Amino acid sequence: MGVEGCTKCIKYLLFVFNFIFWLAGGIILGVALWLRHDSQTTNILYLQLGDKQAPNTFYVGIYILIAVGAVMMFVGFLGCYGAIQESQCLLGTFFTCLVILFACEVAAGIWGFVNKDQIAKDVKQFYDQAFQQALMAESETNNAKTVVKTFHETLDCCGPDNTMGTITPLWRDDLCPKKDSLLKTLIESSSCHKKIDELFSGKLYLIGIAAIVVAVIMIFEMILSMVLCCGIRNSSVY
Repeated sequence: MGVEGCTKCIKYLLFVFNFIFWLAGGIILGVALWLRHDSQTTNILYLQLGDKQAPNTFYVGIYILIAVGAVMMFVGFLGCYGAIQESQCLLGTFFTCLVILFACEVAAGIWGFVNKDQIAKDVKQFYDQAFQQALMAESETNNAKTVVKTFHETLDCCGPDNTMGTITPLWRDDLCPKKDSLLKTLIESSSCHKKIDELFSGKLYLIGIAAIVVAVIMIFEMILSMVLCCGIRNSSVY
């Protein structure tokens, strides 16, 4: 015997929310893959200075997002199917998966909040080490120049701070992007520290918005799935 009245409305409402959840999972998966293969981050985070690799904290978060997006798509499908079939077993499984996902999202959010400044800090330290080695290097055997030039060309910057960003292009044009004129060089040279902060804060901002939207949808879905499950149980009694 199928559900009727208000419970039937909840059934279709849950289906719609699950479809949105499934789409959100696809969007998160797509955004995570874009961040993973974005030319700015890959050019910088694949660099190696001697035997030292660039910090990979950012990529750890991206791989977590890829896994979350894929699981969300599976759970969204499970919820849609469970709602249409009016299956208490599937809805119970769906609710359990949502609780686990929500807990993981909260844990990931706390991890991201704690490490949001550390990611940029680690990359800036890596850049500073390469910059110092590049300034002292007398030959091309050291790959520090390659690392520094990759930063400069990818982020269109020069030097670790505003002072060095202005002075360095005047006497080390082999390290900084070449401009058409000296005046343009002085005006347009930007601090690489500032550019690194902008790069990672902008991407973390996008991730934060997506996480908040998904968390709200998950809370609604947990409530609706339990109400529907109770409605199905009560309707089967009669």
